Order: sequence, then structure tokens, then C-alpha cells
Amino acid sequence: MFFLPQHLDDYIVAHSEDEPQILQDLARETHQKVLQPIMLSGPYQGRVLSMISHLKAPLRVLEIGTFTGYSALCIAEGMPANSELITIDINEELEDFAANYFTRFRESGNNNISITQKIGDAIQLLPGLEGTFDLIFIDADKPNYVNYFHLIMDKVHSGSLIISDNVLWHGKVVEDLNEKDKSTPVLLEYNKLLKEDPRLQTVLLSVRDGLSLSRVL
Repeated sequence: MFFLPQHLDDYIVAHSEDEPQILQDLARETHQKVLQPIMLSGPYQGRVLSMISHLKAPLRVLEIGTFTGYSALCIAEGMPANSELITIDINEELEDFAANYFTRFRESGNNNISITQKIGDAIQLLPGLEGTFDLIFIDADKPNYVNYFHLIMDKVHSGSLIISDNVLWHGKVVEDLNEKDKSTPVLLEYNKLLKEDPRLQTVLLSVRDGLSLSRVL
């Protein structure tokens, strides 16, 4: 998912904000104990998420795809007091792992930010969420991205941001399709939806594996 030469990527990371200690610890433990640590947002993308969150200062955030909690904490950095972050993941085995870091985050002086974990299939859980969100981050199973899109569009308002991860999918979006590949065709449809939906203003950023930023009009 690194499309730039490594030395140039290293330069970008070195000249961006440093990764906070809590996220360094989370990343280290994820690599030690969890399968597929590549699913972490990582220090550079994490700083991008943190910057967007600081600029938006969202009071209500929805994340689809918690993994070990790295991206949720990056977004939480920019959330004001008395704000709420709801994060959904289907893997109950990682619930306690992420919860420990969410507790540490709150105990470090961010106790006015509510972080709620929901375990289960997001397709089933999303319709039951009430109200709208100022920021939604999608980073879950790629074959369901289009389904997630249709389920969240009634949960946003004018000015809401939708951030979508892995939209370049290791470059496969511009390669010949493999008939066994279930993710790339959905991402192609999803990227087209973000581009053409008249309710959205979208820019696809070449951040790591592709990060789309959409603003609800």
C-alpha cells in the first residue's frame, strides 16, 4: 500500500507530527499480539485523521471498523469535550484490547469524550443508531462498502464528513480484475458513488492505501 518510494515516504513521516506515545504503544502491542497488523492506520495516516478531526471538531463520530482502536483514538484527539464516538467491529476478540486503550486515553485527561464500542455486524447495527453524525470513518470489510454507503446517508447532515479508507486497494482499482476478487469491484462502484452522488463533494487522497474525504452538501 506504499505507492511512493520508501525514502520519500520516510521523509513525509519525519516531517509530519510525531505519533503520540499511546499510539506507539498500541501499534507495538498490535504487531506483537494481533493477526494482520497491516490493518492499522499507521502513524502518517493517523496524523491525517487527527488533523481532519481537529479541523472539524466533531461532536458526534461514527466509525465502522474498530480493529484495535488506533484510528478511533486519532479521531478522538480532535473531538471537543462532551462529544461522542461510536465504533463498530464484528470481532469480539479484539473488544477488550481496544477498550484498554480507550480507557487509557480517557484517563490521560480526555475523560469528557465518550467512546462506545458496539460488537456485531454493522449492516445489522447501523439502522438502529439514532441521530446524525458530524464525521463518519469507514474502514471495515470492503465487499460491504456500498451497503455501508446507503445505510449512513440518512445519518449525516450538511457539513458532515465521510472518510473512507483503502479506496485504492493496493492499486487493484486500476488493474485487470480477477474473477475471484470480491473487494475490488465493490470499491470501484463505491468510488464511483462518492464521485457522482450530488449530495457529496469528494476528493480522493493518495494517502497510503487511498483515503477519500467527502463533505455532505
